[in-house]
Amino acid sequence: MSADSGRRASEGRWGWLRRLTQLTTGRVGLAVFAVVGVTALIAAVWTPFDPQQVDIANRWAPPGWPHLLGTDATGRDILSLIMAGAVTTVWVALGAGLVATLIGIVLASLGALTARWLRETVAVLVDILIAFPVLLIAMMISAVWGGSLWVVILAVGIGFGVNIARVTRPELRRVLQSEFVLAGRAAGLTPLQNLLRHLLPNVAPVFIVQLSWGMAVAVLAEAGLSYLGFGAPVTQPSWGVLLSELQTYITVHPLSVVWPGLAITLTVLGLNLLGDGLREATDPTLSRRGNAARAHVPEVVA
Repeated sequence: MSADSGRRASEGRWGWLRRLTQLTTGRVGLAVFAVVGVTALIAAVWTPFDPQQVDIANRWAPPGWPHLLGTDATGRDILSLIMAGAVTTVWVALGAGLVATLIGIVLASLGALTARWLRETVAVLVDILIAFPVLLIAMMISAVWGGSLWVVILAVGIGFGVNIARVTRPELRRVLQSEFVLAGRAAGLTPLQNLLRHLLPNVAPVFIVQLSWGMAVAVLAEAGLSYLGFGAPVTQPSWGVLLSELQTYITVHPLSVVWPGLAITLTVLGLNLLGDGLREATDPTLSRRGNAARAHVPEVVA
């Protein structure tokens, strides 16, 4: 019985992952996430050409061998630039996700588990911060420290960390009234132990969904800010920087602009689809509704 109970508990804990792989949005999102991640890992150690190597003799080479996506105005290989730009994209997405995680957990915990005056203060602070768009926060930070990838990471991390706190705080308050949390408190667990053992694991699905959407915004924000000159420096491969450089020649060489734009679009679309799939896979209401619908299907009697 204990083995069966453990197996059922494990299936219940990881059932959302099985449901995610059964959804079309989940499969597409995971596939895009895997392709971008693998590309970044490969580009960290190898690219077909040096992304910053200038070759004037081969400027504006059409797609073909050996430049599969062609070259730009200075003869740099566009495929190598896009692969190297994937490394920047992954770093920004992961860095912004880490900052958003820390800020979201701290603000949500302070807004749900502390004294009433502190909870209300945190709620007001979250409402104020959430009114500032991510791009505006990035421009404000860059005005002080200059444009860099750290500006994008901090801006997106702060913006979505506040959004995660706003969504997670009521979930923490709901779980806080559960019997197992009260039992843990009666057993002598400290508030921090209760938070780590009971509260955070039970709000993790909501947290993960918000985090996936935040990473999609991080990719788009990095490209947009780099395009405007507030993100990655021109010496660092970035899809936004590449798009900014190539858009000058869009009327003469329109195909060259397609590749970085397509990379940005597919990555953001894939992460958004992954977020939608996670929301559907982790929503117990949707799961119960589907099970109830199947339970009420009349059986055919022979």
